Amino acid sequence: MTDQNEEKNGDQKKTWLKRMGWGAIAFFTIKGLIWLAVFFGLFKACGAT
Repeated sequence: MTDQNEEKNGDQKKTWLKRMGWGAIAFFTIKGLIWLAVFFGLFKACGAT
């Protein structure tokens, strides 16, 4: 019975990842770039080299 539950969990994870798709990849990439720009701006504003 445990093996069946593990298989279902594995299938659910694969299904979830497929649903995320390119939209999620693009979203998190853009979000990361925005955060990098924010921190770069803060360091530049503080005068750090």
